[in-house]
Amino acid sequence: MSDSNQPGARGRGARNLDVRSIRGTALQAEAVYGEDWSGDSLARETRSSLQRVAGLDAGIAREEGVDVEYRRVRLERVVLIGLSGRGALAEAEESLRELAALAETAGAIVLDGLVQRRSLPDPATYLGSGKARELAGIVERLEADTVIADSELAPSQRRELEDVVGVKVIDRTALILDIFARHATSREGKAQVELAQLEYLLPRLRGWGESMSRQAGGRVASGAGIGSRGPGETQLELDRRRIRTRMARLRRDIRRMEPARRQRRAERRRTSTPSAVVVGYTNAGKSSLLNRLTGAGVLVENALFATVDPTVRRAETPSGRAFTLTDTVGFVRRLPTQLVEAFRSTLEEAGAADLLLHVVDSSHHDPAGQVRAVRDVLADVPGALDAPEIVVLSKCDLADPIGVATLLSRFPGSVPVSCLTGEGLEDLRHAIDERLPRPQAEVRLVVPYSRGDLVSRIHDDGELLAPVDYRDEGAFVHALVPGDVEGALREAGLLPGDAGAPGGSRR
Repeated sequence: MSDSNQPGARGRGARNLDVRSIRGTALQAEAVYGEDWSGDSLARETRSSLQRVAGLDAGIAREEGVDVEYRRVRLERVVLIGLSGRGALAEAEESLRELAALAETAGAIVLDGLVQRRSLPDPATYLGSGKARELAGIVERLEADTVIADSELAPSQRRELEDVVGVKVIDRTALILDIFARHATSREGKAQVELAQLEYLLPRLRGWGESMSRQAGGRVASGAGIGSRGPGETQLELDRRRIRTRMARLRRDIRRMEPARRQRRAERRRTSTPSAVVVGYTNAGKSSLLNRLTGAGVLVENALFATVDPTVRRAETPSGRAFTLTDTVGFVRRLPTQLVEAFRSTLEEAGAADLLLHVVDSSHHDPAGQVRAVRDVLADVPGALDAPEIVVLSKCDLADPIGVATLLSRFPGSVPVSCLTGEGLEDLRHAIDERLPRPQAEVRLVVPYSRGDLVSRIHDDGELLAPVDYRDEGAFVHALVPGDVEGALREAGLLPGDAGAPGGSRR
C-alpha cells in the first residue's frame, strides 16, 4: 500500500485505503473445502495452477541432456481508482475493495487504491487533471503497470488518462468481462462472453491510429481537403467491420443454441415438472447449495464469479416430487449491461421458473445490498420478479445470530442454511416442497392392470393422496395429476368428462 507520508500518496479530495481488506466484499476470510458440497476439487486445483505466477524470468534449464527454455509471466501490478460523491465515502470504499477482489480473481496484484471526493467524473481524465498527475506519481513509485477505474470509462477518458499516467488503463466493465472469459467453459457461455467483449470493444478501437495517419480535417481546418483520408482511418473501419461481422456470427450461433434450451423448458412443461432457479450475488453460496441439494459436483471456489455457466440438475422434494434445479451466473453491483444482454437467453431461465431460490450471504455486512443488486438485474428479465421467491440465508454458521434474526424478520419466510454443516437444509427442502406448484386435477379411479403405464405416469408426474389400493378389477388411485396425465386418463376412457359418471371422479 502507498504510504500516506510519501509525496503524492494523499492529497486534498483524495483518500487512500486498505484495498487488500476483504471487509465489505463477498469473499470469506478463510475458504474451507473437502466435503461433497465443495464440488470438483480437480477443477479447482487446475484453475489455480493456471493462474499467472509472480516474477518475470526466462532462461535455459538443462536436465538429462535436454535444453528446456522456461518462462514465467509476471502478474499485472495494479492501482485502483474510484470516485465518492457527497456522503457516500464508505460505499465508495466498499466498492473499491470489491474491485480489488475482482482484480485478484483475474490474477492481478493490487498495490494501492485511491478514492477522490468528487460529485461527477472529470469528462477528460475521470479524476481531474491534478489528481491524474498525482496518480501518475503513485504509479511510477510503485512500479505499477495497470490502473483500474471503478466505473465504466468513456473511450476518450481512458485515452486521456493513459497519456497522463503512462500505463494501461481499464475499467470495471473490462475487468469483469475478462473474468467471465477466463471462467466460461461451455460453448454457449464462451459465445456469450465473446459477444459481450466485442460489444464493449467496438467503440474503443485504437492502436492503428497511433502508427498510421488518420483522417484530417476539412480544407478550412488543415488545408488538405479531399484526399486527406489516411490509412489509419481506413484500418480502423476495416477492424470495425470485422468485429461487426464476428458479432453477427456470434448472435446467429447463440440463436441456434436457444431452441435446445426452449425445447428443454417445453419438455418440462409438457411433463409438468416444476423448475426452481438459484439466483444470488456472486460467491453467496449458489453452487454449494446446488451440490448439497442435488449432488451436482460443480466447482466451488472462494472467488468472485467462480462459475459462470448454468447447471441444471434433477432433484426430489421430501414428498417424492421431482423438480429441476438450475444454477445461474452470479450478480454483482453494476454488472455490465453487455453481459446482461449477452446472457439474456440464460437469464430467461429465471423468468420461466416456478420458484426462485434467492441465495443471500448472511455473513456479509450488507446482505440487503446484495438483495437489491440481484433484484436490479432481475428487473430487466421479463417475468423474473413475478415468480415466487424463497430467500435462502446461506453461511449461517459464519453469521452473527442477531444478524440472522434481523434478516428473518426483514425477509419473512426466509430459510437460514449452512452448506458446511448441513444446518437448515431439511427445512429448505420442505419449503421448496410447499412453494412448488402442485398438480391441479384430483382423481379417484380404478386403473386396469393392463394399463400399468398410466399408474406409472401418475406416480412420476402426479402426487398420490393415498396409497394405491390393488383390487380385483385393477388399481384404485386417489391422486392429484397434471393436465397431460388427466388427458391421457380421459382418452383411455377411465375419466369421463362427467364427474358423476362411472369409472372415475374428478374434483
